[in-house]
Amino acid sequence: MKFDVICFGALNVDRLYRVNRIAGRDEESFIIDFKEAPGGSAANTAVGLARLGLKTGFIGKVSDNREGRLLLNDFKRQNVDVDGIIVSKEGRSGVAMGYVDTKGDRALYIDPGVNDSLELKEVDLKYAGNTPFLHLTSFIGEKPFKAQKELVRELRDVRISFDPGELYARKGLTVLKLMIERSFVMLPSKNELKLLTGKKYDEGSKILIKKGVSIVAVKLGERGCYVTNGKESYLVEPYKVKVVDTTGAGDAFCAGFLYGLIKNKDLYECGRLGNFVASRCIVKVGAREGLPRLSDLRRT
Repeated sequence: MKFDVICFGALNVDRLYRVNRIAGRDEESFIIDFKEAPGGSAANTAVGLARLGLKTGFIGKVSDNREGRLLLNDFKRQNVDVDGIIVSKEGRSGVAMGYVDTKGDRALYIDPGVNDSLELKEVDLKYAGNTPFLHLTSFIGEKPFKAQKELVRELRDVRISFDPGELYARKGLTVLKLMIERSFVMLPSKNELKLLTGKKYDEGSKILIKKGVSIVAVKLGERGCYVTNGKESYLVEPYKVKVVDTTGAGDAFCAGFLYGLIKNKDLYECGRLGNFVASRCIVKVGAREGLPRLSDLRRT
């Protein structure tokens, strides 16, 4: 099967604890509520793409434990192909623990588990190259980061979509040089772009374009998005919705924007699609619950 998109990133089970307040050093607080759900930035984008009817695959790593099975089973339920996922007999699957207080402030702790042991020799190169688009997001460890760079070097005929996240943005332009130069589209937030370039989103986007990126789509949160290809630039207004939970909004935006690119939509329409999918995500709790179906897209 030829895929429309393959996503490559960390796989984590999200454990969200609602607490009365975020405890400081030597302090105590109590848990009000608890929710567990499959997560990971690239994984959320993969589910968003699959819900829009695209053939979607995934490259990542889990352990053969309860959390690993939860991650794999949810992908299968969402029609994301799992043949590119490595299942380790040792170690533990990744877990992200989030603590959110009544004001919406949060603290996040990541236990990467076997995510950080992923190496290129474990990746099926034929599988990875069986797509026009490879979407990359961040890992914590150096081994999977190196694997991503080596894979980008190998797959010369695949367009790279790159959502750096804060972890990779902090590495800087020099460390990310290869991945930036090979990126057809980059999808940073305005804060990540500032970390990368030291500039505001419009000037920062120009720097990425000069380094070889064809399209830059900057997530501006409640202001929508800014999209440019170096010739055209648009500030695309967001959809007005009642915000319930912003978890996964950036991942949802990536799904909508990539859907537009794959369907050969123009630059502005790609931004509008990204904003729409993100707007549906934030009206429900969790990163995946509100992600729209293709039928929802047709009604916009």
